Amino acid sequence: MFDKRPFLTLQKAREIAAVTPTPFHIYDEAGIRRTARALCDAFRWNPGFKEYFAVKATPNPAILRLLREEGCGVDCSSLTELMLAGASGFQGEEIMFSSNNTTEEEFARAHAQGAIINLDDVTLIETLERACGVPETVCCRFNPGGSFSIGNEIMDQPREAKYGMTREQLAQAFRALKKKGARRFGLHAFLASNTLTNAYYPVLARMLFTAAVELSRETGVCIAFINLSGGIGIPYRPGEQQNDIAQIGEQVRSAYEEILVPAGLGDVAIYTELGRYMLGPNGALVTTATHEKHIYKEYVGVDACACNLMRPAMYGAYHHITVLGKEDAPCDHVYDVVGSLCENNDKFAIDRRLPKIERGDLLYIHDTGAHGFSMGYNYNGKLRSAELLLRENGDVELIRRAETPADYFATLDVTGLRFE
Repeated sequence: MFDKRPFLTLQKAREIAAVTPTPFHIYDEAGIRRTARALCDAFRWNPGFKEYFAVKATPNPAILRLLREEGCGVDCSSLTELMLAGASGFQGEEIMFSSNNTTEEEFARAHAQGAIINLDDVTLIETLERACGVPETVCCRFNPGGSFSIGNEIMDQPREAKYGMTREQLAQAFRALKKKGARRFGLHAFLASNTLTNAYYPVLARMLFTAAVELSRETGVCIAFINLSGGIGIPYRPGEQQNDIAQIGEQVRSAYEEILVPAGLGDVAIYTELGRYMLGPNGALVTTATHEKHIYKEYVGVDACACNLMRPAMYGAYHHITVLGKEDAPCDHVYDVVGSLCENNDKFAIDRRLPKIERGDLLYIHDTGAHGFSMGYNYNGKLRSAELLLRENGDVELIRRAETPADYFATLDVTGLRFE
């Protein structure tokens, strides 16, 4: 079972806040490197293995460069993410471009950067051909439909997802792409999100490995790689079971040796595309208690809001909260922890048992390293926070400054307007 402990002490957080006021997102370099190395070790049995970090999870050059040092590539889903990848030092097949409803401009940009293009739909072959021609290496995304289950547990509903091709469309796409000059093919699928079971990747791998063998025989294409995408989750709640990446890697190897090797596909590379697993636990949102309210419930107001972390408001997602300096104090008070938006769902916690909170206390909101800052927005004119990186030596680096009102107004036609 997984225990929730902050990677910041109260003293360190106060030192940081004296320079960079709260709220801010902060990332732990040591934790990021440790996670990347554990993943690579788990799949070291596969010579072609590569992790393509999902840029959408944490689109910051400092984080991307750090992951590149650990041997990771990046997965991009838009033109600006491609630009960010290039500016962060990624080149050629270090980049996977996985998008949907894709424009010719995006395909042209991905091709110009040498990225591996992952096609979401068979009809996009024509768009790709108009944009830049069909490259020698191309990937296609599979959606098997129905319900995706492990044992009796329904993990997700692929039939409801807008992504990917049917099995019949995959064969059609592979044949068409081969005629148009493609020589190396990849297969990709993402069927469940934030799974807390070691079985997800192995079950998905067996499905994709079987499909790869069949498609290779049906179409005569060369399957060069299989992308297991994301979906490995993290324990947001204390006491939840943490995934064992070493065991996951070993179970994928068993499926590989059972299905691909006898079919003559023992040289297929395995790719992953993890965001949450890589960065989630290695980031936090630090915010200050600024207000208390006593009506029908007990409220603690903080200087962060859903604009800084929208997952609780959008999904009802749980994020653990530690009151720094009170880690071992009894949780004998019940609070709603709220921001200041004009929205009643602007709540980081509802009926949460916490130690007594006083104004000025620093609250550490766990597991915001992925899909935290990146999902931020500007409703109510709220400004996005700073991002910081806690280096292994204890230094703290500002990797994105906080927005200012000038940033908020920058895209307006300001003729005749004055903002003071």
